[in-house]
Amino acid sequence: MRSGPLSGIKVLEFAGIGPGPFCGMLLADMGADVLRIDRNDKGGSKHDISGRGKRSIILNLKEKNYIEICLKLIEKADILQEGFRPGVMERLGLGPDICFDRNKKLVYGRMTGWGQYGSLSDAAGHDINYISLTGALDSIGRKGRKPVPPLNLVGDFGGGALYLAMGMIAALYQSKVSGEGQVVDCAMTDGSASLMTMFYGFASSGVWKEERGSNLLDTGAHFYDVYETSDNKYVSVGSIEPQFYNLLLEKAGIEGESFKDQMNRDLWPDFKIKMEELFKLKTRDEWCKIMEGTDVCFSPVLSISEAPKHPHNIERETFVELDGVVQPNVAPRFSRTESKIQGQSPLNGQDTEESLLDWGISEEEVNSIL
Repeated sequence: MRSGPLSGIKVLEFAGIGPGPFCGMLLADMGADVLRIDRNDKGGSKHDISGRGKRSIILNLKEKNYIEICLKLIEKADILQEGFRPGVMERLGLGPDICFDRNKKLVYGRMTGWGQYGSLSDAAGHDINYISLTGALDSIGRKGRKPVPPLNLVGDFGGGALYLAMGMIAALYQSKVSGEGQVVDCAMTDGSASLMTMFYGFASSGVWKEERGSNLLDTGAHFYDVYETSDNKYVSVGSIEPQFYNLLLEKAGIEGESFKDQMNRDLWPDFKIKMEELFKLKTRDEWCKIMEGTDVCFSPVLSISEAPKHPHNIERETFVELDGVVQPNVAPRFSRTESKIQGQSPLNGQDTEESLLDWGISEEEVNSIL
């Protein structure tokens, strides 16, 4: 039995990679019945965490009878989610207009890198390209060094999957109110630009310098950075507010009036050198004993293997183990309609017969494609 705030919502997800499956995982974690349409039976694994909680069917969308079955599924769906290049769904005979003729309440979610229109809309790309175009990548990196790609968290998952999930749920609410669905055009360029809102505000006010590593939040400040410890590990410090900064000086044993001039940017480079020397005097664990849990705004920098073992993460059950695979737990948390991992990731096509029947496809039609 599925639980969560989206329990009872039917989602038809056209298989893709990266942000698309992750978006579907978020909906499944919140209780939606996410039915993934795969193209063949090659794929699927318990290590494919973004497939958790979903069911998988195989439909050959190049054949007319499969398209008709797909349209009948669309009649039952609340949300359709696809991540093909613009025009692909239309060429398959599954474009928005055709789908709305079958189901006027449908939320039609479309995620692409560049959007459904624009001079680049038909070009290939990846996260690194999308965040390059929006000012995000240029802003991330050390002073005097080239930009550093923040994995594919900003474009794919932040600007793509999360914005699509938010947009589709907003459109779903509107559909319930008005009785009419709509297209959600989610471009990773739009989303990553939106994530940069605060920094564009900083830039317009003259607070933000375009030189990397020169600002408050980009490692320019000595009180907002990562420092190496004596055992070649790292800790993070984010003591922005004056009271937190004063506590940092106290806990670190830093004396002298000059260090109290926190926001004097001219002094930051020298302060940074002194902080680097200071943190190398103790191990990461020793610094944790001094600063962790205080208002210094301090944390050890943990690896993927270390993070699930941290006491706070254990207490919060931030990570769980499912069928031998350690993975992040559901987020966010709900007080009444509790989300949960609805099951492990399916193998491609393992649920074809059961799911089609469950979604109202006749036994005769199901048997015709098995």
